[in-house]
Amino acid sequence: MVNMTLIIPPHPVGEISQHKGPPVFTQDERYKMVRAIKWVDEIVEGAPYVTTLETLDKYTSDFCVHGDDITLTVDGKDTYEEVKRSGRYRECKRTQGVSTTDLVGRMLLMTKTHHSNIGHSDYQQHTDNFGKGPKGHSPWTGVSQFLQTSQKIIQFASGQEPQPGDTIIYVAGAFDLFHIGHVDFLEAVSRLSDKPYVIVGLHFDQEVNRYKGKNYPIMNVHERTLSVLACRYVSEVVIGAPYAVTRELLDHFKVDLVCHGKTEVHPDKDGSDPYAEPRKKGILHTVDSMNSLTTDSIVQRIIKNRLLFEARNQKKEAKEMAVIQAMKRREEEKGKERAQAVL
Repeated sequence: MVNMTLIIPPHPVGEISQHKGPPVFTQDERYKMVRAIKWVDEIVEGAPYVTTLETLDKYTSDFCVHGDDITLTVDGKDTYEEVKRSGRYRECKRTQGVSTTDLVGRMLLMTKTHHSNIGHSDYQQHTDNFGKGPKGHSPWTGVSQFLQTSQKIIQFASGQEPQPGDTIIYVAGAFDLFHIGHVDFLEAVSRLSDKPYVIVGLHFDQEVNRYKGKNYPIMNVHERTLSVLACRYVSEVVIGAPYAVTRELLDHFKVDLVCHGKTEVHPDKDGSDPYAEPRKKGILHTVDSMNSLTTDSIVQRIIKNRLLFEARNQKKEAKEMAVIQAMKRREEEKGKERAQAVL
């Protein structure tokens, strides 16, 4: 078996703003988020937006990997042109329906059921604003529906069961727009034990909407499942966990400790305390993540810069459409050349 090291180079805010538009997260937030992804071995801070052979050699990298969408510079050139020419480029298929463009649009919707209302007129308006340029539709920037499969979950899950001596810690919540506030909380939870086994209970969309209101959750339960599973501090996820942490749940997972952050605990449908059982058993622990970032904060960032994000995505779409048209023209010219050669 060949040992591989995955090095991720998050680009500086200045270069992202120049080539793509304003980023949602700060530079430090993005660095910390990437470090928390369980497959990442190392990150390179301040990496240039255009990947060159010099950059690959500097970090002793054999090749550069990117998704099958195209990434363009501010002047419309392929970001990976140099490494592609040298044969040191590899491509992975992007997960269908996972799009920052789409998530940004959802944050601007007023409907409470956007995650299950693809055909709704509000959602169509979002598609027009965020995933469609004036001259067509790009397959890379457009809005598409995320389709969960058992194989995707298997790829993200650790597959590790609790071992003797592990402290089984249970936390529950929406974990919507999985962000650095969640990461800091989960890291703090994992530090409560030398051998933590952290189980995250994710509430169904309808439950989240009941206690959070507005247009939450932004991400549906399938998207939230993969986001949480990708975190290095998480061992297992309960998809559609009950809102109340019951005795049956605690016994089933043999939970040693139940943790909650310093955020508000909303009552259950009947007005009862959802943490009554672990509180009674003396295993409820409040964890201070020392991070005040919330999903609401991120939504407010998007709303504040709405016009900038709309312009960013429409500009990105226009550049992608220009590349598509150029690719079509090249294929047509090659077809004519082949036809002439036959004649």
